[in-house]
Amino acid sequence: MAACVARRCLSFLGRYRRGVVQSSFGFDLRPAERVLPRSVCVCCLQQNRTLTSRNRPEGKVLEPVGVFEVPKQQGKYETGQLFLHSVFGYRGIVLFPWQARLYDRDVASPVSEKVDTSVAHGSKEVKGKTHTYYQVLIDARDCPHISQRSQTEAVTFLANHDDSRALYAIPGLDYVSHEDILPYNSADQLPIQHELFERFLSYDQTKVPPFLARETLCAWQEKNHPWLELSDVHRETTENIRVTVIPFYMGMREAQNSHVYWWRYCIRLENLATEVVQLRERHWRIFSLSGTLETVRGRGVVGREPVLSKEQPAFQYSSHVSLQASSGHMWGTFRFERPDGSHFDVRIPPFSLESNKDEKTPPSGLHW
Repeated sequence: MAACVARRCLSFLGRYRRGVVQSSFGFDLRPAERVLPRSVCVCCLQQNRTLTSRNRPEGKVLEPVGVFEVPKQQGKYETGQLFLHSVFGYRGIVLFPWQARLYDRDVASPVSEKVDTSVAHGSKEVKGKTHTYYQVLIDARDCPHISQRSQTEAVTFLANHDDSRALYAIPGLDYVSHEDILPYNSADQLPIQHELFERFLSYDQTKVPPFLARETLCAWQEKNHPWLELSDVHRETTENIRVTVIPFYMGMREAQNSHVYWWRYCIRLENLATEVVQLRERHWRIFSLSGTLETVRGRGVVGREPVLSKEQPAFQYSSHVSLQASSGHMWGTFRFERPDGSHFDVRIPPFSLESNKDEKTPPSGLHW
């Protein structure tokens, strides 16, 4: 079964009539190319039933889970908004938004356009524009289907004990860009299966959306804000492969009478063309404010060499870096292979590693 199961379930958008879904697994969903009608049902695959269609997986069936809403071109989605991820296809729910600065090296900002800040990466000035991301919960039922394309335990924290390298993760927590949200609504009072759903959200049928933030969610957001906050996003495209990087500061630990600063970084690779390519190698350059410059080379990423195709165009993962200085920079390249065996390098946009000056102790677990 392909990893983007739920995204394929949306393929009915090419064939619908009177609000009744006419499923067609062969259609490649591109959200920007279709306007979602309000009356179309959202469906996902369920096990243990047989479909008669010859191009559907045996033993699986489409089950309605809700009704699409018109995506917002302006404004933000509220806490409690249900959605499908337009790229990875999982069901999720919005916890709260983040206002990030997007540094897009593919877009030249007009001089007259209002921007938040600017940075110089090499010889090219990149303007940072405000862009909305969301902290979300992923439906646990969809995690097995997306685990080969996107890590479902990518949001990690430093453990608060003597082992300076120990990490822990919150399963099913993700960051989603505004344009990746395909909103829908559901009459189900428990539409998302996640261990934190009922702890963070309550149901009120008189509200829109009907899922409201509990005090627990507000307290958790406030206490863990320094380690959850998404502030900068970096993006660049080389030969139709778009690389997006989001760095997060994780905190500082003492090790062998020195300070060690930690960051995690989330990387998304997207194939914007139709040609199949495969990631083969990574090449990183890591500069520390202490004056050191480190080079890292290796096969693939996180033990994988993902294939990016028209059917599965994206791969997302997280990794970590530590420095013995409070700031630094990272940049590099990914080497991809074409079907004919030729290779090409894709630039990783340079990004800063910055620590929080008013740092507090990172969390040692879920703080309520």
